[in-house]
Amino acid sequence: MNPITIFLTVVCLAIGAGLAVMGYFYAGVAVAIVAVVIAAALKMANTWEKFVILRAGKLRGVKGPGLFLIVPVIDRVVAVIDERIQTTAFSAEAALTKDTVPVNVDAIIFWFVHDAQKAALNITNYREAIDRVAQTSLREMIGSSMLAALLSERTAADELLRGEIARKTADWGISVKSVEIRDVAIPVALQDAMSRQAQAEREKQARVILGSAEAAIAGKFVEAAMTYADHPTALQLRAMNIIYETTKERGATILIPTSMVDSMNPVVALALAGQQTAPQKTNGPVPLSPHEGEERVAAPQTAGPPRLS
Repeated sequence: MNPITIFLTVVCLAIGAGLAVMGYFYAGVAVAIVAVVIAAALKMANTWEKFVILRAGKLRGVKGPGLFLIVPVIDRVVAVIDERIQTTAFSAEAALTKDTVPVNVDAIIFWFVHDAQKAALNITNYREAIDRVAQTSLREMIGSSMLAALLSERTAADELLRGEIARKTADWGISVKSVEIRDVAIPVALQDAMSRQAQAEREKQARVILGSAEAAIAGKFVEAAMTYADHPTALQLRAMNIIYETTKERGATILIPTSMVDSMNPVVALALAGQQTAPQKTNGPVPLSPHEGEERVAAPQTAGPPRLS
């Protein structure tokens, strides 16, 4: 009974009692009867509620929200439907996936009643039915999905499950707003195997990246070697820079090959250059062309003025 009905009933009873005390017995009884009728006939529905009313066993209508009257004895409120969004938690234990892996799945469904008449007349207990349908649909979805897809494509699984439950509950006046899978639990042994597989995949990817980096570095070294071959001075400057960088830290012992030290000495570099040109000198002068020889032979004959006899 709502507060307004209670208040009016109490007021009427008080008035009837006062009339009876004052000597107006029949008037007091009449007012008391009015109070009983108000208590039985005046109903109030909140803004989120709908009252399904039957008159003599037949549907009279759906009332609410607000105040409304029914005929006592003839009319009867058979259901009060809450149209707010409601949640129902459900789960599936040891359900087999498509690749025969047992999993435990916990999910939650958000739903509301959009047709109070169907929810009251088409099914006995729509709340219990929602729970049963959700569990059955969850097991069907798990059985048709691979474990990898169930773990990685959670959004797609939620949408598939929502559509399936909404299709089954549409005739009951119920709309499914969303379904969310909260947890997917797999056996511990399978968790270890999946962890090792993921680690192996990461190591494989790391080695592929490392090999690509080594190939790129090798290409750069080849380009640098070609540059240094054409410009020996650049190689000498690079060697000096390397030694400078390695001698920045104090107290460090550094071993440098003798060939590297000699390559940075200008005197030794000139000596090496001289050794390379020495074999050309020992082989004798470079032969001249035939025209140059003729010019050199003819030169003494034409030198100086002619003698007089």
